[in-house]
Amino acid sequence: MARKTIDGTVSDAYLALLADRGIDYFFGNAGTDFAPIIESFAKAASLGWKTPKPVLVPHENLAIHMALGYYAVTGRPQVVMVHVNVGTANALNGLINAFKGNLPVLFTSGRTPYTETGELAGRRNREVHWPQEMRDQGAIAREVVKWDYELKNAETLETVVDRAINIAMSEPRGPIYLTLPREALGAKADGFTYDSPSRHATPTAPYPDPAAIDEAAALIAAAENPLIITGDIGADPAAVPPFAAMAERFALPVAQRKAKFLGLPSDHPMHLGYDSDPYLAGADVIVVAGCDVPWIPSTGRRPGPDCKVIHLGADPIYRSYPIRGYEADLAITGTLGATIRALGDALATHEKTARARIDARRKRIAADWRKLRDGWAAALERVKGSSPIHPLWVSHCIDNIRGEDDIVMVESPLAASQMHFTRPGTMIGGGAGGGLGYGLGMALGAQLAARDRRVICTQGDGAYMYGNPVPAHYVARAESLPILTVVFNNEQWGAVRRNTRDMYPDGYAAKSNREPLTYFEPGVAYEKAVETNGGYGERVTDPAQLPKALERALDAIETEKRQALLNVVCSA
Repeated sequence: MARKTIDGTVSDAYLALLADRGIDYFFGNAGTDFAPIIESFAKAASLGWKTPKPVLVPHENLAIHMALGYYAVTGRPQVVMVHVNVGTANALNGLINAFKGNLPVLFTSGRTPYTETGELAGRRNREVHWPQEMRDQGAIAREVVKWDYELKNAETLETVVDRAINIAMSEPRGPIYLTLPREALGAKADGFTYDSPSRHATPTAPYPDPAAIDEAAALIAAAENPLIITGDIGADPAAVPPFAAMAERFALPVAQRKAKFLGLPSDHPMHLGYDSDPYLAGADVIVVAGCDVPWIPSTGRRPGPDCKVIHLGADPIYRSYPIRGYEADLAITGTLGATIRALGDALATHEKTARARIDARRKRIAADWRKLRDGWAAALERVKGSSPIHPLWVSHCIDNIRGEDDIVMVESPLAASQMHFTRPGTMIGGGAGGGLGYGLGMALGAQLAARDRRVICTQGDGAYMYGNPVPAHYVARAESLPILTVVFNNEQWGAVRRNTRDMYPDGYAAKSNREPLTYFEPGVAYEKAVETNGGYGERVTDPAQLPKALERALDAIETEKRQALLNVVCSA
């Protein structure tokens, strides 16, 4: 333990403190409020002081998703800074995704100067400083952050920074919001001292109640047809091996519903696909492990009245959701990794008495597993020559060219049934709050975190437009991040079309076969956007040509070290 000292401004001390606390990157979209920060970065570069690396990201939605992508790969939260209230508003889409997805980020913004006259550094000196001020800037983001605060002075700086990190990283994890007035950042802080390392430890993760674990194990061991439904267990890659081992040992079938991370290897014998609905009615015990929507009650496909339902997670009832009425006969609080390990140990004490049920179930599941995969293969065979290109064929071709360790960012109709993921951390999604446009930013953040691995970003055409493509391709060039982007271009909002037809199957919109506010004009040349920043772009319309097109794109990122994009014209 030591005390470190820095002479300069609060801004100087702030950047030094962030670096000391392990922050690698400072993703910024600058405005007039950044003057002290910019001066401090320049000073640090001149004097050899350590700071996070500044990365200019010319759109706030892109910046926050880059930080989330970096965290998804490394497990370390990063700093984002945007321009006062307007920048905060632009970043809200990503902030909502971070909050609902339990992805921590130190989200910060400037605050309009509050002094009109006087000698304070940072006082108002531009016309915009009057109309931009708000009575409560934190209110913009308060519903979708765990904590918000405004930095007051040097005296509170260390406490504020450490508290921001502690709260963001305590379970369930998530974003915080810190506002930084120019006057506070520009103030003198000569002789500023701070502890290194920090003496403000992040709280340990909650451990599951042993009695509740024993109760859950007894219910599962006595069940004939247990079912596990998971979505986010793979958010912690370390949780995947014990989860896979438990499922196999005790013949527990798993459905990965709307999974944003790899929860089980694709070839795992207990992996029963990506839809829990077919298994709900027959289940006598259901374990919901990190899945906010395990089924949709209004469809009528739900567990039987006698089925016991167990929920697991750091926040098993999803407290931030205003209403969520799923049955919960037992809800166990604890991180999924710790809970799965404890549950596996508890199930082992019942293994002998449950052996006959386990063996019989294993045979049934093996038949279901084979039937499911035969159906996936038959579906691909039916569409592989279709024109427009079918998403199943696009997914199959991507799977054929990817390496085992490649990272695939999913914001597209990528068909998980056609992918063969074996390693935790190789499939990543976002958008937990429904905010589109996360894919490009998270892919760039992932590439920044793993420069020795290939990153493939799969995008729907609408999601691609949401993702601020020109800024994204700019950052890819500026930071030497040669990702491959594959756009599934079906020239429509597919989700909008499906939901309209679900609600009005015989309505005027369905009969028109060209629903308003749903279709894009055909022929958009998305491949040209990447060319504006020196990337390789290609439009693909022939399914037979897609494999070679993917090879050319990979050659561009591997041999030429430049980003690439394929605009694949495909069916809905």
